[in-house]
Amino acid sequence: MRIGIFFGGPSREREISFAGGRTVYDNLNKAIFEPVPIFVDSRRNFVLLDWQYIYKGTIRDFYPPLSFIPDTPEKFQIYLESLAELSSDEYDQLIAQVGKKLLPHELPQYIDFAFLALHGVFGEDGQIQGLLETLAIPYSGSGILPSAIGMNKGFQKRVQLRSGMHVPKFISVSRSMWEQIPATDLLEQAKSILGDKLVVKPANQGSSIGVSIVSVELGAFIRAMDKAFFQMRLESWEWLTKSREEKVAFVRNLTDIREGLGLPLKIGNAIVYQPTELLQYIEQHFTNHKEDLLLQAFDNENEVLLEEFLEGKEFSCIVIRTENGKAVALPPTEIVKGKEVFDYRSKYLAGLSRKITPIQLPDEDIQAIRRDCEELFHYFGFHVYARIDGFVKQDSTIYLNDPNTTSGMLPSSFFFHQAAEIGLNPSQFLTYIIRVSLQERLYGSQYQPQVDNLLKQLDTRLENLRQQGSNKQRVAIIMGGYSSERHISVESGRNVFEKLASSDKYEPFPVFLTGNDQHFDLYQIPINVLLKDNADDIKEKVLNAKRHPLLDAIRQECATITDKYANKDIVFKPIPLTFKQLAEKADAVFIALHGRPGEDGALQQKLEAVGLPYNGSGVESSSITINKYDTNQLLKSYGFTVAHQTLYHKSDYQEDMCGLIDRILGDYSFPFIAKPVDDGCSSAVKKIKSREELEAFLALLFRDMDDLNPFAAEVLKLKPKEEFSKKEMVLVENFIDQQNAKYFLEITGGMLTHWTDHGPEYEVFEPSETLAGAEVLSLEEKFLAGEGQNITPARFGKDAIEYQHIASRVKADLKKVATILKVEGYCRIDAFVRVSHNMDVETIIIEVNSLPGMTPATVIFHQAAINGYKPYDFIDKILAYSFKRNQVGQS
Repeated sequence: MRIGIFFGGPSREREISFAGGRTVYDNLNKAIFEPVPIFVDSRRNFVLLDWQYIYKGTIRDFYPPLSFIPDTPEKFQIYLESLAELSSDEYDQLIAQVGKKLLPHELPQYIDFAFLALHGVFGEDGQIQGLLETLAIPYSGSGILPSAIGMNKGFQKRVQLRSGMHVPKFISVSRSMWEQIPATDLLEQAKSILGDKLVVKPANQGSSIGVSIVSVELGAFIRAMDKAFFQMRLESWEWLTKSREEKVAFVRNLTDIREGLGLPLKIGNAIVYQPTELLQYIEQHFTNHKEDLLLQAFDNENEVLLEEFLEGKEFSCIVIRTENGKAVALPPTEIVKGKEVFDYRSKYLAGLSRKITPIQLPDEDIQAIRRDCEELFHYFGFHVYARIDGFVKQDSTIYLNDPNTTSGMLPSSFFFHQAAEIGLNPSQFLTYIIRVSLQERLYGSQYQPQVDNLLKQLDTRLENLRQQGSNKQRVAIIMGGYSSERHISVESGRNVFEKLASSDKYEPFPVFLTGNDQHFDLYQIPINVLLKDNADDIKEKVLNAKRHPLLDAIRQECATITDKYANKDIVFKPIPLTFKQLAEKADAVFIALHGRPGEDGALQQKLEAVGLPYNGSGVESSSITINKYDTNQLLKSYGFTVAHQTLYHKSDYQEDMCGLIDRILGDYSFPFIAKPVDDGCSSAVKKIKSREELEAFLALLFRDMDDLNPFAAEVLKLKPKEEFSKKEMVLVENFIDQQNAKYFLEITGGMLTHWTDHGPEYEVFEPSETLAGAEVLSLEEKFLAGEGQNITPARFGKDAIEYQHIASRVKADLKKVATILKVEGYCRIDAFVRVSHNMDVETIIIEVNSLPGMTPATVIFHQAAINGYKPYDFIDKILAYSFKRNQVGQS
């Protein structure tokens, strides 16, 4: 069955939609479905997307294509709407670079069913549902009317209120009211009705975009209202006190569609489409004038809700419709936040919030939440599934706050997270959603014979699969650990698991590693534990495993679903494993750990002892590449340019803190880089620009307690819950800059090794150019969907000849690095590239990652795609190499 996956779209949530569409594309059962990627751009064009673009980190990495983006010193990336001056022919040429434009009436030629991973406008508001009804294409989720209801929070609240449901007190403010009524009057009205703490939110946005929680202070209230209406007041002092670097960063953040205003912007009578144009406009205005600027997004909001702030537990609950038409609420999840707003970053970056399933309440209260959610599902006439958010106050009163007809579809989203509690992995749950959606369309459509035929075909295939035996290769995927990179490790492990679980070759099972440097503890974990939000949640479930009677009851309630769609040997309890037992259960191991342990050779040594093949480099190579200082000093001895580096020890800091700081400042001038010597993933890597920052950095890195010193964290401008390692050594190195080079880029280059009679043969991918939003590439820019800006291939030259000259030199250098370090399987090398005016090329190595991150958004998948490898193919090649190496080693 050809499943058209619709993702992207015109809304501010398009990046999460894009990442969710990729999740669906990868997790569809390949024995039943053929995924067809239908990218919807911000002008609502349908694009049959060439598959390699699915694995870009963000939409801006490929669309619009590089040839359509103005070359500016700031290297801003843009969305399609910034190209206002293009003709329709030029738009067609643009689309042709990434795929094939499909007119609506052509869709039935390419797909049998539409899986909607779209969010917001033209996704969950009934518009695309109406179009698909017209085209007689069955689709997932709710129909036209419930979708339209589910889109508008203000309308939902008014209907819920009239039906007698508990709803937070609220006031609706239209844009015209905000423009005409003094803010002081609105604030006084809000205080009298809602109290001294307010939630300010747009009525038609998801992912907590534009949401603020404010106390009743006028300035904060005005800023929150402007944010919700997607406008900003910029004062001259605020702009003129910024450095050039800060102004560029300000414009970059301002034009971000998730946390800023986006583009185009209306400023007075002018319309600004490009970030560079905006930078110049603001600069020119404040050079000549002092009056404030009002910046207004074209993609704005017409209604803002002011709500009372509810004290209590926040939850989210997925409700599904069973094949017999009954609504069943899955176990509701409690959201434990690091701050008051469950914002975009908190929702989608592992480790910033906790999802506790089921919510920590007495069983009768949990059941009351489920009953209320099921009742609301029926009341609004939702189809197939919905996500319903709410609060429970201390007196057990339940407030259902935000019913949604769709859900985020990242691997750890509520959608998959709660389905795992009844035993369904993502691939199985997607099959279930498609099956029930077909049934829903059959009951409510005018084109029943076509849908009935698809339904019968699907049931036949499901029955055939159930009757087939399995002779797949068993792969244990080890993830977790105890380093600052443990959350990213879980993201990588989950992604590898899901790629292999939807194949017809491998049978993966997840294994969580915990312990310490002296002793590793291994646990086989069930799917519901695998899809916990982060490594700490998984560890807690592993070490404190206990049955929850209510979960058992809900699983029994869903038994007809799991009997049909889940694995026969489904388990719900972690199983401790020795390495010998691991070797009995697995044919191979995929190590998804990062840093120590994992990349240091210690785990590899134990796996070799029990004869298990594993991915990546061997013990000797891993023990070198884990250490940035040892790696670079070895490369320096072979003639490579590396940053000047020095190691400083915690013991020296403890004996004479001021003396050590003076010594560092005597050896290095500002700015310089300070970082752990044996961590990757940008964890605790900082550009140091002052003595105060150095003091703060050393205080955090050399601390004895787990908690961070809040003053030091503020000095370094750490984000909430940002990981910062505790270490015995700090590595300080010169800050690498452009100097007099013609071109200067930060790049990351991946490669894959193949087995030959002469040892590893390196297939070096086209390097990517990495664009840091701040001074150092952050954790989320590397791994969070929609955050990082990577351009693949890197912009090495102005034309093909320049590119080829520079790229071939860089790739040759990266290959030489891998050869010197005896890297095997695959790796990622981070470097700076300087190209002089006479076209000499200098590759300056930063670090070598022997087990690169394998999250869905990581850049190595973009590079592998250029060479024709889908992520599954890439992982398959890595495993094939490990089997061959192990076979040769034993013979």
